[in-house]
Amino acid sequence: MKDLYRLLRYARPYWLALLASVVFMAIVGLSQGLLVRLIPLIFERVLNPNTPDTPALLFSVPLTHTQLYLNDVFPPFVHNIWTMVALGILACFIAKGVCDYLGNYLINWVGTTAIMDLRQEVFDRVLRQDASFFEDQNTGRIMSSIMNDIDRIQVSVSTMLADWLRQMFTALFLLLAMISINWKLSLISLLVFPVVAVLTMRLGRRIRRTTRHAQDMAAGLTQILQETLTGHEVVKSFGAEDYESKRFRVASQRLRAGNLRYVAHQALASPIIEIFGALTIILLLWLGREEVKTAAMTAGTFTAFGMALVMLYEPIKRLTNIHNIFQQGVGAAMKVFEYLDRSQDLVEAPDAIRLAKVETGIRFEKVGFCYPLTPERCVLNGIDLEVKAGEVVALVGSSGAGKTTLVNLVPRFYDVTAGAVRIDGHDVRAIRLDSLRENVSLVAQDTFLFNDTVFDNIAYGRPDAREEDVFAAARTALADEFIERLPEGYQTLIGERGLKLSGGQRQRISIARALLKDAPILILDEATSHLDTESERLVQQALTALMKRRTVLVIAHRLSTIRQADRIVVLDRGEIAETGKHEELMARRGIYRRLHEMQHADSGAAVG
Repeated sequence: MKDLYRLLRYARPYWLALLASVVFMAIVGLSQGLLVRLIPLIFERVLNPNTPDTPALLFSVPLTHTQLYLNDVFPPFVHNIWTMVALGILACFIAKGVCDYLGNYLINWVGTTAIMDLRQEVFDRVLRQDASFFEDQNTGRIMSSIMNDIDRIQVSVSTMLADWLRQMFTALFLLLAMISINWKLSLISLLVFPVVAVLTMRLGRRIRRTTRHAQDMAAGLTQILQETLTGHEVVKSFGAEDYESKRFRVASQRLRAGNLRYVAHQALASPIIEIFGALTIILLLWLGREEVKTAAMTAGTFTAFGMALVMLYEPIKRLTNIHNIFQQGVGAAMKVFEYLDRSQDLVEAPDAIRLAKVETGIRFEKVGFCYPLTPERCVLNGIDLEVKAGEVVALVGSSGAGKTTLVNLVPRFYDVTAGAVRIDGHDVRAIRLDSLRENVSLVAQDTFLFNDTVFDNIAYGRPDAREEDVFAAARTALADEFIERLPEGYQTLIGERGLKLSGGQRQRISIARALLKDAPILILDEATSHLDTESERLVQQALTALMKRRTVLVIAHRLSTIRQADRIVVLDRGEIAETGKHEELMARRGIYRRLHEMQHADSGAAVG
C-alpha cells in the first residue's frame, strides 16, 4: 500500500479534476441504483393493465405526498406512471452516459499527466546520476523501466483508476438499492464477499511477484535488443546473427513464460467469483421463494432484488480484476522507485559557490582515486600537479596508467577518494556543478553526436547561439568545407551517433561544438587516435585553433602530436613518473623515451 499511496501522491496537484471525476462516477453509480428501483414499478405498475394509471414512488414515501408534489411541480401529462418511468429511465441513462464520459476523461487526464510527471522525475533523476551509476546499470534495463514499467503504472493509475471508481460506485449504489428492498436478503448475499476478498488479496500478492519477474524478463529482452542494434557492425563482422537470434529467442521465451504465469494467476479471480456467486443466487432464490409465498415480498420486488444482485457481481468481478492490475502497476512502481530512491554519490554542497572565470588554473593535491568495484587497487596515488591558466599539459603513459581517470576528476564525473582537485583555489566539491561544467569542454576519443542536424549538434552546448556564431565555430574547426557539401548543409540529419559522417568529420563537428561553448578549460582525450593521416592533419589544425587562450589537458596516444605542449606529464601505475618538455624527457632515457621509441619502431615497421 505504501507504493500505491506514493503513486497517488503524483495526482495531488490535480485534485480538483480528480474530485470532479469522483463526483461524475458517483452519479454513474447512482444512476445504476435508480434503474434497479424502477424495476418493481415496471413489473407491478407499467406492465400490469389492472393497475390504475397513477403516480408511484421509487422509495417508501406515502403516495399522497408524491401526488401532491407532482401536481404542484409537473404538468398533467407526467402524472401517470408510464410517463414517470419512461422519463426516469431516460434521465438515468443520459446522466450515466454523460457523467461516465466526463469522469472517464478527467480521471485519464489526471492519470496520464501524473504519470508524465513521474516519468520526467525518473528521467531527470537518472540523468543527474554520477558516472558510477551508469557503470553499474545496464542501459537496456534503465530504458525498460522508464518506458515499459511506467507504461504499466499508467494503465493502473489512469485507465484502471477510472474503471475502479465506476465499478466501486456502481457496486455501492446497487448494494444500497438491495438493502432498501430487503436488508435481510442483502446481508445473506454479502456473506460470500469476505471469502472472495481474502482469496483476491492472496492472488494479488502472487500477481505482484509474477509481474515483477515478467518485467525483469522484459528488461532483459530490451537489453539484448539495445546491445544488438547498437553493435550491429560487430554482430555482422563476426557472423553472429544466429547467436544473437537464439539469445533473443531464449529471452522472449522467458518473457512469455513470465506473462503466462501472470495470466494464470489473474484468470483465477473470475471463476472463483462465478462459483461463489452461483451458490449465493441459488440460496437467495430458495429464500426469495419463501418470501413471495408468505407475501413478505412481491414477485416484482424480488425480481428487482435478483437483478440487482446479478448486476452487483459484474462490478465485483471488475474490481477484483482491477485489484490484480493495480498489483501489476505496484510491482512496476517498485523498480521505478528504486531509481528515485537511489542516493547520488556526487552531492552538491549547500553552500557551493559559482565559478565565474578560471584565472589561476587547476591544481591536483595528493589526489588518490579508487573505483568502487576495486577499492583495494587505486587507479591514482598521490598525484601532485599544477596546470597554470593558459598552459597546455599533455598526459602520456601506457594503457591503465590513470590518464582518463585523472582528467575526469576535473569536471567532477567522479569524486576523489583522497586529496583534492582545485580550480582557482576552490575545491571542485565546493563549486556548483553547473558552473563547474560550464567552464570545461571535452573532446573525447569516441565522439558522440546526436541523431539531429549538423547545426543542432554544434549548438548543443549553446542552444540559443546565433547562426553566425555556429558558422564561425564550424569554420575555425575546418568543418564548414564538408558541411556545405552535405545534401542540406547545416540542416542535414547525420544519423545515430553521427554515423553518416566519417571519423574525421565527426571529430571536427565535436571540436566546433567545443569552440562554440568557449569554455576556459579544455580536455582532449586522445582526440586523433583513430584517424587516418589526412583526417588527423585536419583535426590537429582544428585542435590548434581550439587550444588558443585555454587551459588544456591533453591525453595523447600518438606522442608526435604533443611535442609542442608546455609540459608533458608521464603517468605510470597511477603515479607521476616524469615531467618535462619533449626534449628534456627524451634526454632522460626514461619511460617517455621508451614509449616514443616503441611508437617510432612500430611506425617504421608499418612503413617497411
